[in-house]
This record gives sequence, structure tokens and C-alpha cells, in this order.
Amino acid sequence: MNPSVVQRAFQDLVSESWRERFLQRLRSLNGSVLWIPAFMAKGGEERVEWANDLILKHHINVRTAFPSLRLLHAVRGYWLTNKVPIKRPTTGMLMYTLATRFCEEIHLYGFWPFSRGPAGNPVKYHYYDSLTYEYTAQSSPHTMPLEFKTLKNLHSQGALQLHTGPCNTRT
Repeated sequence: MNPSVVQRAFQDLVSESWRERFLQRLRSLNGSVLWIPAFMAKGGEERVEWANDLILKHHINVRTAFPSLRLLHAVRGYWLTNKVPIKRPTTGMLMYTLATRFCEEIHLYGFWPFSRGPAGNPVKYHYYDSLTYEYTAQSSPHTMPLEFKTLKNLHSQGALQLHTGPCNTRT
């Protein structure tokens, strides 16, 4: 969970109503590991502390993991070594990189670096907010088109399954 989720999707937990919405989201993760890169961006620590306090106070059934900045630097270094000059890896790219160490088969959803989807419909920068970065703008903290190109190449090589269309429900 990017700490900005607390700010943008749950209004910094300013009211009981927003805290309850956040708790509902956390409860839906039942038994999962909540990976929170708290120290990778300025201002994340306080929001992570709020989230952690709620998890403990309400006995939410999730385990939390807080990667260090060393992980971010190691992941960025890995991609730089492989001639992929990303500025700051997205949470998704960090998770993909970690998954390569633990998973035999990897399926990725939600990687799309364009403001419009394949059918021409608008695509949000994050699923939880209304940011309107241009995906190739200097203001963006990420190099999403480059990440996408890299993942698409890995998909072509059979290293992962990159899903860019609508999700199909299994029956």
C-alpha cells in the first residue's frame, strides 16, 4: 500500500467515517501481508503510523511489512544494471521485482502508462485517486512508459503474463 492511499483515497482519516472506510478496506485483506513502503517518499511515515495504529487497535487480521530505503535502491540498481533507467520504481514494479524471487508464475494487472485505455476510455494514474499526471511528464515521480515497455518485453519472452484488458470473472 502506497502511503498516499491514506491521504488521497481516505482523506487522511480526518473523520470517523473515513477511518471506518479505511478499516473496511483493511478487513477485506484478511490474512494478507500489507506491504507498506513507508520510508520511500517524504511524509509517508505519519500516515503509515496512523494505519498501523488502526490495525493494532481494531485487531485487523493482516501482517505488515515495512521495506527499507535500501530495498528501493537495490531494486533501482537491479534495473539500472539491466539498462532500464527508471527514476523511482512504482509500487507495482517493486512488487514484480520481489515476486521474481519467490514465484514460479507471475501475472500482472493494472500496468498501463497511457491516459486512455485500449478502447479509448480514460485511465486513472492510480486506481484510488484523481491525479492527472501526464505519464511522460517530468513532474511524475515514475517512468511508467519505460516500466511498461520493460514488462511488455518480459511478457514477450515468457517471463511473466501482462494482462492489459478487462479482467474476466472465472466461473
